[in-house]
Amino acid sequence: MTKHRPQFDLLIRAARLFCSATNWDGPGEIAVQDGRIVAVDLRIPGDFHESLDAPEAVVVPGLIDLHAHPANSGSVFGVAPDEHMLPHGVTTVLSQGDAGADHCAEYLDHTINRSQTRIRLAINLSRIGETTMDGCFEQLADADVERCINAIARHRDAIWGIAVNVSHIACGKTDPQRVLERGLRAAEACGAPILYGLRRPEDWSLRLQLERLRPGDVVTYCYRRQPHCIVDRGRVLPEVRAARERGILFDLGHGAASFDFAVAETAIGEGFPPDTISTDLQIRHLEMSPRHDLPRTMAKLKAAGMPDVDVFTAVSHTPATIMRMFPETGCLRPGSSADLAILRWSNEPEELRDAAGNIRIGGAWYSIATVRNGQIVKPDSKPKLGKVES
Repeated sequence: MTKHRPQFDLLIRAARLFCSATNWDGPGEIAVQDGRIVAVDLRIPGDFHESLDAPEAVVVPGLIDLHAHPANSGSVFGVAPDEHMLPHGVTTVLSQGDAGADHCAEYLDHTINRSQTRIRLAINLSRIGETTMDGCFEQLADADVERCINAIARHRDAIWGIAVNVSHIACGKTDPQRVLERGLRAAEACGAPILYGLRRPEDWSLRLQLERLRPGDVVTYCYRRQPHCIVDRGRVLPEVRAARERGILFDLGHGAASFDFAVAETAIGEGFPPDTISTDLQIRHLEMSPRHDLPRTMAKLKAAGMPDVDVFTAVSHTPATIMRMFPETGCLRPGSSADLAILRWSNEPEELRDAAGNIRIGGAWYSIATVRNGQIVKPDSKPKLGKVES
């Protein structure tokens, strides 16, 4: 009797597979069938419809960007996720407040439900979201607790938590303490975490802000130099360490102004790496060259002293756990969604710039291909030239 060899949709072979959830770090193969990982091993026998060989690359779980602005319409900061994120290794993105209660349904229809990229929303506490260049909390009445609660109840599967940015830019003359108080009321009512943007300490001390947050809440922009900073005189502030010990999480949120190499080097050297690495990718980045994307942001953290295994974990297993998506994604495990990033490391020295233009020389990761739900997506072979990264 003839034995039938297993047949797969896709087989990926790589010089290195990395998955912190399964402790795999070495060569191997991944078999995919019907959009799921069905096998991970050194050698997988069987027939396959398509193969992808990556002899000089690392295959990691599909990258998860915990703070960005994916939006096909509606958000003044939004970028099309399938065009600007998915081809560069990112399979899952958390929107930081692109939509509030007034536009939540439209955001689901136009962006979440029409994207191949997996998207979840940190709904903006402001009912108007990011529909205007004015600060979203300039009118305190827009921080509408009941509308936020009702929107979360209607769309809970798509909403991870609540975005509450109390920066002076977002709040204008509005009291940031009243904004956070409303955000906490909504979050408590829904059992949701908060993605929090800090206020400058001359207005409200970091200690008092951090003491208001709860375990599972995420502080973004953690390696800024100004207007707030988690380090002082070469040490991580004690109130920041105390917050982490209580279960507060810290996200990078690179963006246009929120990553400083010296702060990152000090914090990492002090044993305070970010829990998650994110881009805060927004429309202003699209003309930059080199491209502002998650693989390049990861390379900057490596240049600042973060080991590559910790970098990979901070864009896969950890954010998947925070977003309550593990083990559906964030790992290379049979049964999980076939979401993969295939990255090539270039040792060619490059200028890596922080938000202020400070430079470190180092290598960089580049996306060879992304696999989302078993489908291969490759980056544009002819990237557009534009402004120098700053």
